[in-house]
Formats: sequence, structure tokens, C-alpha cells
Amino acid sequence: MSRSELSLSERLADNIVEIIRSERLGRGDALASSRDLARRFGVTTPTVREALRRLEATGVVEFRHGSGTYVGPGIGRRLMANPHLPRSTRASVLELVEARLVLEPAVAAAAANVRMAEAVQDLESAASNALLPPEESLRQSVHFHVALAAASGNSLLREAVEALLQVRARDQVEIRHRYNDRARDHAEHLEILDAVRDGDAAAAERLTRTHLAAIRDAVLTADFPADEPDTDLALPEGGLL
Repeated sequence: MSRSELSLSERLADNIVEIIRSERLGRGDALASSRDLARRFGVTTPTVREALRRLEATGVVEFRHGSGTYVGPGIGRRLMANPHLPRSTRASVLELVEARLVLEPAVAAAAANVRMAEAVQDLESAASNALLPPEESLRQSVHFHVALAAASGNSLLREAVEALLQVRARDQVEIRHRYNDRARDHAEHLEILDAVRDGDAAAAERLTRTHLAAIRDAVLTADFPADEPDTDLALPEGGLL
């Protein structure tokens, strides 16, 4: 579809993103009011609001009641969440856990080898996120496993882990509900943190794999509404779907 074929609200959404980028706004920075944006682009305020709702659906902006519109966590995301995804099922949650099992142990090893100083500090701060309720933990500015990937010094790995957790945010919340021993979750994060700080790549990889395997086991034994038959969800030998 060419730009001329886009609807007015779609073109306006693109223009708002350009403002965010050209003014070097980051997550949490305030945008101009809908009325000011309408004047700037010569459109009606309802048209601006429709464009902002489009951007909100992918996390590019977020509305704060009584405060205004702010740049959201999706502004730099290359894989976008689908706000109309169906409900989470055991199969969809297991799919996310298995993807993380493939990716994150190796990422943890890379983090222990490189140990980007600022990212390790973020990792220390994010370790306690495990103690928060499931939905609240995803709203934290730094997610533990994203900080773990950032400590590798590879921005693409960080973006990959962040995108995986954000695109499948509903499934991630379901994981937190099923793996609901917050003290254990926190303790395992601290063990991974210690291995990264010590530069022990083998331990970081092993601990991350063990942590995610325990999460998978919790999902396998948990109840899900209108669950599919277990025979459809059985994992083959080796654990990968």
C-alpha cells in the first residue's frame, strides 16, 4: 500500500512517529496535546485521537488518565504486538516458554562473558521484579530477562528478547500466574545475576535453562480454561515443540 492509499489517521500516525523521532523523545516523554497536534497538522481533534489510538494499540504511545499522552515502550520495537490476539492457551504459553528456552540460556552465557556495566546495574535493579504481581512486573521500566540480554552488549539480542516478551505479553502474564512462587522466582534471578557478575558463563547458561525448564513444568501441570486434550499438547522427547 502506497502512502497516498493510507487513511488520514494512518498518515497522521506516521507523522506523529516522525515527531517523536525528530524531537528525540524517549519512553515516558510527554507528547503535545491532541488539540495542539490537530492545529499543527490542520486536522480535527477526533482525527488526531484516532491516530493516537492506533499508536496506543502497538505501544508507541500510552494514555495516562488526567495527565496526557506519552511515548510508550513500543516506539523502538520492530516486532509489534497484536492487540487482538485470542486468549492464551496452554499451547500458546508453552510455545513462548520453549522459544525462551532456545534463546535465553545462550544469551545469559554471552552476558556473563561481556558484562556490560550499566546493563549489569539494571539487572541488579530488575531482579526484584519477580516479587511483583504478574501484570505489574511487565510494566517495570526494565524487565530482568531483557536486562540480562542487554548485558551481552548485543543490542539485537536485547531487542529480540524484549520483542518476544512484549509481542506475547498475554502469554507472559499467564506464565507468571502459573509460576507463582515469587520467592523462588526471585531467588533464581539472584543466582543468575551472581553468575553474570562473576563472569561464569557456564553457570549463567545452566541456571537460566533450569529456571525456564521449571517454568515449563509449572505450565504443563497448570489448569487452563477450556484446556485442549493433553494428547494434543504433549511435548516430544527433548522437550521442544
